[in-house]
Amino acid sequence: MSNGSRYRWYVLGLAALTYTFARAMPRMCMPVLFEEISIDLDLSLVQIGVIWGTEPLAGLTTILVAGLLSDRFGVRKVLSIACFLAGVTGALRGLSSGFTSLAATTFLFGLVSFVIPGNMAKTAGIWFSGRNLGFANGILGVGMATGFMAGAMLSATVLSPLLGGWRWVLVLYGALSTIISFMWFFTVREPGQVASGDSGDRLTLGQTLSRVVRLKSVWLIGLAWLGHASCVQSMLGYLPLYLLERGWSVTGADGTVAAFHGVSMLGAIPLALLSDRLRSRKTVLIPAVLITAIKTVLLSAADDQAVWLLVILTGIFRDGFMAILMSMIIEVKGVGGAYAGTAVALVIAISQIGNFIGPPLGNSLASFYPGLPFVFWGALALIAPFSLYLVKEER
Repeated sequence: MSNGSRYRWYVLGLAALTYTFARAMPRMCMPVLFEEISIDLDLSLVQIGVIWGTEPLAGLTTILVAGLLSDRFGVRKVLSIACFLAGVTGALRGLSSGFTSLAATTFLFGLVSFVIPGNMAKTAGIWFSGRNLGFANGILGVGMATGFMAGAMLSATVLSPLLGGWRWVLVLYGALSTIISFMWFFTVREPGQVASGDSGDRLTLGQTLSRVVRLKSVWLIGLAWLGHASCVQSMLGYLPLYLLERGWSVTGADGTVAAFHGVSMLGAIPLALLSDRLRSRKTVLIPAVLITAIKTVLLSAADDQAVWLLVILTGIFRDGFMAILMSMIIEVKGVGGAYAGTAVALVIAISQIGNFIGPPLGNSLASFYPGLPFVFWGALALIAPFSLYLVKEER
C-alpha cells in the first residue's frame, strides 16, 4: 500500500490504540491504585515515589536500543514483540508481595513498555509527512490521553471492585496489550524506509546512533522534555495521595487525574494543528510549558475549588505538548523518517532522568509541607522553555 492510501489511517488508528491499551492505561492506573496497593503491601510515601520512578529508570536502559532497532528492522516487528512483553511484565506486577517485588516487576515492565513511544513517532513519520505530521501526532496524543483518562477514571473505582482487587486490574491490562501485539504482527504491512538523506538501512546501528547524537537540537529537545515530563508525571503520581490526605474521597481524588487527561485529550489535536498552521512548533510549546509550570506551583496553596481549575488548565497542554514535540524531533535537519526511531528514543531517554528523580525527590519534601513538592516540580519545568528557545527550528 502506498503512503497516500487509506490504509495509513488504519495504521494510525492502531498506533493510537497501542498508546491507549499497551502504554497509557497500564501506567496511569498506578497512581489511583497506590492507596490500595500501599495498604496491601505496607508501602511508605517515599517507596511509592520510588516505584513510580522505577519504570522511567528502566526505560533509560532499553529505549535507545529500541529506537535503533526500529530504524533498522521496522516498527511492525519491534512493536509486535514490545507489546507482547509489556503485557506479560505488566501483568506480573499483580503478583507482587512487597516493595522489592513490585519495584522489580515495574522495572521489567518499564524495560519493554518504553519501546513503544519511539516507535509511535516513527510510525507517524513513515506514513505522514509535511503539514500532516502534526495532525498525525495529535491523533496519537489523543490515544495516549484517552488511555490516561480511562486508566485514572476506571482502575480504582470501577475495575478494582469489579475484578476483585488491584492485582486483577493489572492482569487485565496485560491481556489487552497482548491482543494489540497480535494486531501489529498479523495486520500491518510496512512500507519502505522514508529517508532524510541516506537510507537508514545502509548504516550500522553504531553509525545511526553516531549520526543522531551529533545533532544539537535533539539534545536540546531532550532537555525540554525532561523538564516538562518530570513536572507532569511527578505531579500526577502525587496528586491523588495529596488530596486523600486533605480529606477528599477516592472518587474525587481520582477524578482530578481523569479530568486532567480528559481536557488533555481535547487539546491535543487543536494544538497540533495550530503548530502546523503557524509552521512553528516553539511558538506553541514555550507558552504551554510556562503555563504548566505556573499552574503546578499554584497547586501548593490552592483550595479545593481551585484545585479543579488548576488541574484542568494544566491538562489542556499535556498531550498537545508531547505531540508537537514528537513532530519537532522528526523535523530536525538530519532526522526525518529514517532516523526518527533513534532520535525520539534519545530524547525520551534524556527525559526519563527527570521522571526517575522527580517523584522521590518531590515526595520527600512533603514531610516539610504537603504542597512543597508542587513548587519543586514547577521549578523543574522551567528547564523546558530555555532549552526550546535554543532549538533551531526547521520551517
